Amino acid sequence: MAVALGLILFALSDQIVFFQSPTDIAEKGVPEGQRIRLGGLVEEGTVVRSDNAQVSFKVTDTVNAVAVTYQGILPDLFREGQGIVAEGQIGTDGVFVADTVLAKHDENYIPKEVAEALKDKGHWQGEE
Repeated sequence: MAVALGLILFALSDQIVFFQSPTDIAEKGVPEGQRIRLGGLVEEGTVVRSDNAQVSFKVTDTVNAVAVTYQGILPDLFREGQGIVAEGQIGTDGVFVADTVLAKHDENYIPKEVAEALKDKGHWQGEE
């Protein structure tokens, strides 16, 4: 039984996507090409939209920020200062290339890790 469980976990290890904050990435690093989930707030003044539906912006946890690019239509709730979770990987230039962007619905919907990081830094604006 233990061998079967070990084989299943090994087979799924490439499918598991862990949540990372910008500070986690700055402190621990992320291997190029490894899929991760990046969570935080869209930094004010960083959203740049191009004619070909590419968007670049920064995700911050108020301590560090990660540059992100995304090709596609963003969720209606996406805006500066809002919480998001982006899924993708770090490119060779150090920019996070997202293939999925999820925006939070309100201040009560935010990944637990992002909420805890914001609370730790004294920047939490949601309910306790």
